[in-house]
Parts: sequence; structure tokens; C-alpha cells
Amino acid sequence: MIDVAVVGLGKMGLSHLSMINAHPDVRVVGICDATGYMLDVLTKYTGLPTFKDLTRMLDEARPDALIVATPTHLHSGMVREALRRNIHVFCEKPFMIDPAESEELADLARRSGLVTQVGYHNRFVGTFAEVHRLLELGVLGTVTTALAEAYGPVVLKEAGTTWRSRRATGGGCLYDYAAHPLNLLTWYLGAPTGVSGSRLTSIFSANIDDAVATTLHYPGATAQLIANWSDESQRKMTTQITLWGTHGRIHADRQEIQVYLRDSAPVPEGYRPGWNVKYTTELMEAPWFYLRGEEYSNQLDAFVHRVMASASEGQNDFTSAAITDECLAMIIEDAARVDGPLRSASAAPPPTSLPTRARSAWRVLRGEAVR
Repeated sequence: MIDVAVVGLGKMGLSHLSMINAHPDVRVVGICDATGYMLDVLTKYTGLPTFKDLTRMLDEARPDALIVATPTHLHSGMVREALRRNIHVFCEKPFMIDPAESEELADLARRSGLVTQVGYHNRFVGTFAEVHRLLELGVLGTVTTALAEAYGPVVLKEAGTTWRSRRATGGGCLYDYAAHPLNLLTWYLGAPTGVSGSRLTSIFSANIDDAVATTLHYPGATAQLIANWSDESQRKMTTQITLWGTHGRIHADRQEIQVYLRDSAPVPEGYRPGWNVKYTTELMEAPWFYLRGEEYSNQLDAFVHRVMASASEGQNDFTSAAITDECLAMIIEDAARVDGPLRSASAAPPPTSLPTRARSAWRVLRGEAVR
């Protein structure tokens, strides 16, 4: 049994709280949020301890692990505070806006031997995990081309400003949508050597991108990344991956994986040359508690068991998430060189100690040109 606390009671925070509170190996010892009426409701109906101040919660509740589900610009201070107290951390995605902070906090966690995880839940979808397994078996041979996509109906008209509509606080299609298929690409193909042709397109939003397109370069391969959160044809977010290799093709979304294998392919058990289709229901076991999708429960379950086993290295740890953050910064820089930056006057100036790439990304956030 481990003691867990949750900070942030937005959509994802409430979802994480519901799931983790039902976990048989977890005791929830604290909930933290700045909204008083939310805490009043939870106190009345759950009896769980509530706090308005994170430091006080960590001092009084003394959790073994903390779930951070706040807006992205608040992640850094909260994660750092938990790590300083030797508390294991599950943090919602994206991990950090500044890739230098991602590397710093990942290094701090590694040196402390702490368990960390970032909420890229697609790695816990059976179909996407099967793609990774097949690539590890060499089924496709050499991967030459990839297409990673995400579409959904988030911003469908001109609207007011929220934290999601400002780059500096962690919003935009790039960080909210494109980060998911990008994270899958880094899982399948590793870190790209560079990006080119990046476009961050505003459709309805005034200061942020609603659509993303870019090309990622790998030794001997290229990948196209396309995302659009102003797509009314989708009922909810849809993520899909297509990979072409010397031995065949794989296409996967949350529901199914389609695999075409040439006669030259090494055929794994359960597959045959030609077309193969498997469904997520046959690739995933039912979780102990279902909310939003099996993958959300499964990622928290994996985190809990890693904490219980003191397994500091694992799926979606801070080190892995830092690679995705670095790629996001590369896309921002490349898009600024092509089109000029999307302006965001609220972004703070970068610390002078940051590496060149981080400083460049922060300049873009402020609306300054990158040369």
C-alpha cells in the first residue's frame, strides 16, 4: 500500500483522482487545488483531506507519490518541490515547456532514484504497444517512412482566452495534441536528428496554433507529423500511426492495428504474410477500474507498481518525456524561421543560463524572431 496525493482538479485531475482512489494498493492522503468550492464538494462527498497549498499538503500528508495534473506552466515548481522531498511523481503531459528544465528534473530524479512518469497514455493502448513490439522484433525490416496524426474538435470558433490558448502556459495544438503522436514516434524511432518545413497554423485562435505540420528526419527515414484540433468531423481526439518498412506496413489507431507483411518479412506468431488485423480488445486486459479508456487506468497502475518495486526506470519516465519536449522546441524554432512566431506577450524572458535551443524556444514564446 502506498500513500498518494493529487494536485490539480481540472478534467484530468478529477479523472486521475477517481481512478487512483479506486486502486487496491493506494491510499489517497491529500487533494490540493486553488478552487475552494471544489475542495468543499470533495470533502463533503469523499471525506478525503483537502488543501489549498501544495507545500502544506506535502508537509502534513507526507505522500509517497504525487500526481501533478495542473496547467503545464505550473509543473516545474510542483515537480521540483516533490522531488526535493524524495516523493515519486506522476506528471500530466506535456512535461515542461522549457526542454532545459525537462533535462534538469529528469537528471534530479535519476540521481535520487525516484520513480517518475508523464501521462502519455497512448503507450498503454494495446494497439500502439503492439506496434512497438513488432518493431522490436524487426517485422518491418528497415523503417523508411512514417506518418503520425492527431485530430479532434477542441477549438471550433473564435473564443476567449484560457491557459490552453497561450503558448507560455502550455497550450496550443502543438503541446496539447501533436505531442501525443510525436511521443509515439520517439518511442518507435528514437529522437530525430532534425525537423524541417514546420508550420504552426492559427485557424480560430488569436495567439496560438490550431494545426501543426512538420517533417522529422531520422538516419535513413522521414516522418510526417500532422495535428489539427479544429476538426469538427471528429467526435473526440483521434490518434493514428502509419509506418512503412522494407518488409511491409503497419497502421494503428486506438481501435485496431492493421499489418501488411511481405513474403520476405519475419512473420511472428499469430501473424501471416499479407494482411493481418488485431483489435485493442484482444490486446488489452480489462483494468481494475474503467474511466475514459483502459489506457488511463493502466498507466496509473504501472506507476503504482513501479513505486512499490522502486523501479526508477520505466515507461514514460521523465527521461523519455524530455526527448519529446526537446522535439517540441525544435518544431517551434523551425516554424519561427519559416513563418515568424505566433505572438504571446505574456511569456516571461528566458534565464540567460539556458542552452541555445531553450533560449531560442523561449524567444519564440515571447514573439521574437529567431535568426
